[in-house]
Amino acid sequence: MTGPDAAARPRRAPRPLDAARLDELALAYVARFATSAGKLSAYLARKLRERGWDGPGQGGDAAAAVVARFVAAGYVDDEAFARARAHSLQRRGYGARRIAGALDQAGIAGDTARAALPGVAAARQAALAFARKRGFGPFARTAVPRERPADPAAARALREKQVAAMLRAGHPLDSARKLVDAPDVDTAEAWAAAVDDE
Repeated sequence: MTGPDAAARPRRAPRPLDAARLDELALAYVARFATSAGKLSAYLARKLRERGWDGPGQGGDAAAAVVARFVAAGYVDDEAFARARAHSLQRRGYGARRIAGALDQAGIAGDTARAALPGVAAARQAALAFARKRGFGPFARTAVPRERPADPAAARALREKQVAAMLRAGHPLDSARKLVDAPDVDTAEAWAAAVDDE
């Protein structure tokens, strides 16, 4: 029902959660989303704050037990989640720092996070993909003569903006400079393919 009468009626507070409903919420969440133990814990904690607890003991203890049970059953696998998330971000052109931040936000740290981070070759390919996708350096979409730009100040400002964007994407400064300053596409691709020259 909509209209002025609907606005005047007070909203009913949702029923507090019990163990069965908490289990249902967790199961629906892991069925819908790829998740980590940390993300599932945060979701259940938020639901407990919103709805309250109407079961034996503490709601937080019940949520922790649900997460532990789901991890043991294999519904939640932090290693698989970390690998998939890191690979997805890497394919989109993000660097190791950005990937590490995303994993940390998902509650994955330590050896599990380190194992998911890209190696040197993969990191260079991700940087190349990011530069290509954004049209940086030799991948510029407009034909600007790279030998003598018409406005050196504008060219320098554009270069700094592109390097800054690559840094925000999680790439190291030297990688950003190499790609943005590459004279042509072949040079950029050769740099990305050479992993043992550092």
